[in-house]
Amino acid sequence: MEHRHLGKSGLKISELTYGNWITHGSQVEEDAAKACVKAALDEGITSFDTADTYAGTRAEEVLGRALAGVRRESVEIFTKVFWPTGPGQNDRGLSRKHIVEGINGSLRRLGTDYVDLYQAHRYDHETPLEETLRAFEDVVRQGKALYIGVSEWRAEEIAAALRIADEMHFDRIVSNQPQYNMLWRVIEAEVVPLCEKEGIGQIVFSPIAQGVLTGKYRPGQAPPANSRATDEKSGKDFISRWMRDDLLAKIQELQPLADEAGLSLAQLAVAWTLQNPNVSAAIIGATRPEQVKENVKAAGVKLDSGLLRRIDDVLGSYVERDPARTASPPSRP
Repeated sequence: MEHRHLGKSGLKISELTYGNWITHGSQVEEDAAKACVKAALDEGITSFDTADTYAGTRAEEVLGRALAGVRRESVEIFTKVFWPTGPGQNDRGLSRKHIVEGINGSLRRLGTDYVDLYQAHRYDHETPLEETLRAFEDVVRQGKALYIGVSEWRAEEIAAALRIADEMHFDRIVSNQPQYNMLWRVIEAEVVPLCEKEGIGQIVFSPIAQGVLTGKYRPGQAPPANSRATDEKSGKDFISRWMRDDLLAKIQELQPLADEAGLSLAQLAVAWTLQNPNVSAAIIGATRPEQVKENVKAAGVKLDSGLLRRIDDVLGSYVERDPARTASPPSRP
C-alpha cells in the first residue's frame, strides 16, 4: 500500500481509503463489517472514511468498534457533518450549533478523542460561511479534529472558503471529497485546477461507479441478485442513472484493456482515479473481506498514457464532464 500527502498538508493517508457508506450498520452485519475493516488493515490501508449520517449514525458506531484496540496513531479517521442526524431544525447544516454537537456526537460514536479529518458533507446555503469556518476553526483549536475538508463543493464555494480563511487567519481546507470515476469527471474542469493551485487534495468516492464499472451488469440481462442495483437500502436510486444497455455495452468494451493491464475491470477503474495527480486517495467499500483484498491490487498501479487514451475512446460521449453537475443541495423551503 502506498501513501500520499493529503493535498499540500503534512498528513499522509493510504491511497486507498476504506469507506463505510451504505454498508456498516445497514447493508452488512457487524461481524462482516469488522472482518472487512480487519482485511483493510491487513492489506495496509490506514485511512477510514465515514459520516455521522450514514445508517442513521450507526456506521460511525460500527467503525469505532471495529477499530477498537488498534493503535490510534496508526490510522487516520475521517468523518463528516451536514446531513440530518435527527428530526429537529438544527439537526442538520453547517451552523455553529450543529457542527459543535456533530463533532461531539461523532467522537462519542467512534470512541476516539479526535478525528484526523472533519469534512463539511455539503455546502450550506443557509449559514454564513464565516460562521461555519469559525466553528471548524474552534473544533481544530480544541484538538477534536486535526484537519478540515469539504465534500462535493463547487470551485467557487471552495474559493470563497479559502478567501475567508486567509482573511480571518483560519486553517485552510486541505481536502475535497467528490464523486469521481471514468464516467463522472465533473471536477476536472474547475475544481481540480483550483485545488491543484491551492494545495487541496481530492479523496474521491464511487471510483467504480457504484459497481457499474466492475462489468457485472450486462446489457439485456437482469441485475445479479443481491447486487446494489436490486437493493433499496444500498443505493439503487444512485446507480440507476448508469443502468442503460448502451452504456453497459460500452463498459464491456473495457474488458480487453483491463486484461492488457493485468487487472480486473474494478481494479482498472480504481487505478484510473489514482492516475490523477490531484487525487490523494480513492475510497473503496466492501461487503466481504475478499472484495477488499481484490480492490487493493489497484494500489501502486501505473497506467500508461496510451491506455488512458483508449479508455477515453471507448467511453466517448458517455462521460459526464459538466462542472455544474457538482451542486450543493438547494436551500430549504
